Amino acid sequence: MKVQPFEILNNHLTKQKPTTSKPNGKKIYIETYGCQMNLSDTEIVMSVLEDFGYKQTGEINNSDVILLNTCSVRDNAEKKINNRLVHLRSLKKKNPNMIIGILGCMAERLRDELKDVDLVVGPDEYRKLPQLIENVIETGEKGIAVKLSKVETYDDIIPLRKEGVSAWISVMRGCDKFCTYCVVPFTRGRERSRSYKSILSETLALRDNNIKEITLLGQNVNSYEYEDKKFPELLRIIAKAVPDMRIRFTTSHPYDLSDNLLEVMAENDNICKYIHLPVQSGSNRILALMNRLYTTQEYLKIIDKARALMPEIALSTDIIAGFPTETDEDHRQTLELMETVRYSGAYMFAYSPRENTKSYKMKDNVPAELKQERLAEIIEHQTKISLNENKKLIGKTKSVLLESYSKKSSDNLLGRTDCNRSVIIPSENYEIGDKIDVKIEKVNSATLFGKPIK
Repeated sequence: MKVQPFEILNNHLTKQKPTTSKPNGKKIYIETYGCQMNLSDTEIVMSVLEDFGYKQTGEINNSDVILLNTCSVRDNAEKKINNRLVHLRSLKKKNPNMIIGILGCMAERLRDELKDVDLVVGPDEYRKLPQLIENVIETGEKGIAVKLSKVETYDDIIPLRKEGVSAWISVMRGCDKFCTYCVVPFTRGRERSRSYKSILSETLALRDNNIKEITLLGQNVNSYEYEDKKFPELLRIIAKAVPDMRIRFTTSHPYDLSDNLLEVMAENDNICKYIHLPVQSGSNRILALMNRLYTTQEYLKIIDKARALMPEIALSTDIIAGFPTETDEDHRQTLELMETVRYSGAYMFAYSPRENTKSYKMKDNVPAELKQERLAEIIEHQTKISLNENKKLIGKTKSVLLESYSKKSSDNLLGRTDCNRSVIIPSENYEIGDKIDVKIEKVNSATLFGKPIK
């Protein structure tokens, strides 16, 4: 296929369709599940397909091709996809020519088990989608492409982004950490980093297209390394090049988060003072079984350093409840660590065994009911912490980038602070994309509510 050459990016031009592209009238409906990387991959998928004349539609019943971009990190994610497939198969009975495809991590992990679908395409094989779709149409044969790459796969493709004020930029893919519970190395492959020049060029193009905020993405952004540039250097280059844009990054592995990175964040006002730093457990014994490569003491040193450099920094995390052999004492230590760090938010889950991982071979000896009890306690504890931390902001003035209308009312706008807290304000005469000062008047555990300062 024809994609945008690097020179176009260097000239900071918007995406242009290749001259060979011909409208084929086929409509693509795509649903995305899972993390920000999957959302970013969906933009790549649509860019690839648009270059071959396909058009995205929001109407599933009138689509020619239905694609599910999937997640395999937890069992519940896969159950959700399987339940969705039951409904989609009923649609296919009504329209036998409809093509149904599974993309992403679930395609990579369960390639031989996905029945009654026409396409199974892993996260490194999206370039082949147009040919695979056409082959299904012509021959009726199932299309499978699941080979993982050892190099950056989509460096020359400009994602087809939806309108908005923020955008993701993928800087690296895969992971080499092999946490004992995690399927990412098996579904996403090993770490490979993208050229920093390409990342910079994409950033500049987004700035010229009036994007106000970017998020640098990777399974472990802190392990980014291209030629002589590591992640702190990349972050500094981007921050200096676009001083008027907000910059975020995710996800960070504590083992690779250096003092240098924290110093770069502190030195640059446009780098948001927020880190998503998954801890997973507050027990050193469980962390060792997880192969997380750090202790709680080492983790807390990072937190202390971050807050010494950036007193108002906000932190969020991931926590797994009920890992194999977890005791009441291990669980208590997790609650204590949460109280010490006082996260602004957290993604909290009950442990689910995943095939091919080392923990799959461990005895999953924490009863399901106990897992759910511990998870409920963790969620309740975090909700209280989030509420109390948000209450500290009442009466303070925060800079807010307005991103969309509130889901509940078009009379209100939704934005985010530098520290990634959601803020609702009256829309009045403001527009999406405005960056304004807001005085916080009330809060709940998830959202701030404020009044713009004229």
